[in-house]
Amino acid sequence: MKKGVMTFVFGLVAAALVAAPLTSYAGGTVTGKVTFAGKSESKEFSFAKFPNPKFCPKIPKKELSQGDKRILNSIEVGKDGGLKAAMVAISDIEDKAFMDGYKGTDVVAEFCEFQPYTGVVVKQKNFHVENHDSDPDDPKSVKGVLHNPHSFEVMGSSSTTIFNIGLAEKGSKLDKPAVLRKDKQGSMMRLQCDQHEFMQSFFLPVSNPHYAVVGDDGSFEIKDVPAGKHKIVAWHPFAGRVEADVDVPEGGKVEAKLQVKK
Repeated sequence: MKKGVMTFVFGLVAAALVAAPLTSYAGGTVTGKVTFAGKSESKEFSFAKFPNPKFCPKIPKKELSQGDKRILNSIEVGKDGGLKAAMVAISDIEDKAFMDGYKGTDVVAEFCEFQPYTGVVVKQKNFHVENHDSDPDDPKSVKGVLHNPHSFEVMGSSSTTIFNIGLAEKGSKLDKPAVLRKDKQGSMMRLQCDQHEFMQSFFLPVSNPHYAVVGDDGSFEIKDVPAGKHKIVAWHPFAGRVEADVDVPEGGKVEAKLQVKK
């Protein structure tokens, strides 16, 4: 091949490389475990002090119904200090496409319990609550056990109401935007029933899809995290919050050990 021709071919290859889109990589995986430097904690509520004292104890989760009391396991610590129900999230990425496409957070009220206990919420995106409860043995509650989902944005010791709506019949729903003003400062969203105080759920604001609820042993895995250095947060509504740095390798794994302290 003549020198002029060779130069021309190399020029075409270089131009093609510049014009071609860069390869999109999936990123890396963050694994680890969230532990708590403390013991399990619970709160007791007398069914007699709230409406539907005969229906609410019928919850299938017998560990939550003991005699005439409902138990709220505010902090559950498992083997080797694993913190159950903690949320883990990459906190320094704002993914507009994820936030715009987020379909909403779903919660159900069933046997006088909000499910899930912990989850995530996206600012200004809808929050759904559906009432699944009715009591055929109570004339006042045949059509539905009245639940009153009351949501708050909580920041430290202060809280602000987001919505407060009664769901009187089985199958009734609410669908309201999560109006958050202090999410970038570390606020959370709390949901509580004004009729049954022991019905409580908590939600961590997120701005990207890189989050996970831990397993019963506190372990977690977050896939497809963009490579590079990031902030990761572990959060639990009663145990507290901790933040750490992770350096995510392209196509590899990094382990994060996160211990939450009050």
